[in-house]
Formats: sequence, C-alpha cells, structure tokens
Amino acid sequence: MIEATLTLIFTTLLLLGSPGPAPLALAATGATFGVRGGLAFLAGILLGLAVAILGAILGINALFLAFPKAAVAMQIIGAAYIVFIAYKIATAAVISGESSSQKNAPTFIQGFILNLLNPKAYAAFLALFTQFLLPFENQLTAYALTGLVCFLVAVIVDVIWLCLGSLIKPMFTQPKQARLLRVSFALLMLASVAWALLK
Repeated sequence: MIEATLTLIFTTLLLLGSPGPAPLALAATGATFGVRGGLAFLAGILLGLAVAILGAILGINALFLAFPKAAVAMQIIGAAYIVFIAYKIATAAVISGESSSQKNAPTFIQGFILNLLNPKAYAAFLALFTQFLLPFENQLTAYALTGLVCFLVAVIVDVIWLCLGSLIKPMFTQPKQARLLRVSFALLMLASVAWALLK
C-alpha cells in the first residue's frame, strides 16, 4: 500500500506539477499580483480540479468515447478560454500598490472555469485512475482515496507555483521587464495548450 501511494504521489506530481495552463497561470498571477492577490484564483482552480477529479471518477472518458465530438468541443472551448487567460496575463497593467493588485487579479470564477475546461486536468486524472488506482477491495474506497491523494498533491503543487511566481514579483514593477515576463508566461501557456491538443 505504501509503495502504491508513493507511486501515485510521484506520478501526480509529474502530471500536475509540470508547466501546464493552470500552473503557469498561477505563477504569472503570483508574479503580477502576489500570493494574497492570487488566493481567490487559486481557490477557483482547486475547485475546478475537484470537479475534474469527480468527472474522471464518474466516467467522463466513457462519455467522450461514446460522443467524440463532445470531447473535441470541450478541447476547443478549453483552449479558447486558456487563450483568454493568457491574453489577460500578457496585457495586465503594471501595478503600483496592493489595492490595485487586488482589484485587477484573476477571480475565483476565472480560476474555476480555467480548470473546469482544462483538457490536461481530465487527461491526467483519467490516466491516474486507470493506471495508479490505490489497491483497496472496495472500488468506491479506492477511487475516493486515490482522488483525495491527487487533490492534496495538487493543492501543494499549485500553492508552490503561486509562491514561486510571487518571488519574482519585484521584477514586475519595471514596465519593460514586467511586459516581457507576462508575455513569456502567456506564450508558455499557449504552447502548453498547443502541445496538449497536438497529443
């Protein structure tokens, strides 16, 4: 059991900790608005992730296999929304104070929608539940505890991304550096979406 749990944790770290749309958005948010300014966005992302976990458990994959056009539509909608978030990050104004930071930071709803429509999240959890399900005799227990472990790892990973972004926040007070960094984060988000769609 310990070995299976450690394998699940390690794999979840790799899948959810790699630079994808949500981690990059969190890093950019932390860098632009600081940890405090990004907490609502983080909470929304985590709630969206919880829905993705529930969706994977309930068999969204089976639905997408039965209706391939639904999967394609979700990928397109998700990609379009991530492009919107990337644009918002790239074009954010240089902030001068905490009140401005709070006012312009991405919202809870935006974070929720981001992960709700994030194809990478569903793909990651479908892989985890099909390949690394914890070995309990009761199937419901196995899925519930596997989902809980994945969610806890995701909380840690997402908080780290937000905090890492906040470490470079001082660079965002310089207009040229801020624009370059924001555009770089946005381009990385777009590249991660393109990579996911091409796969």
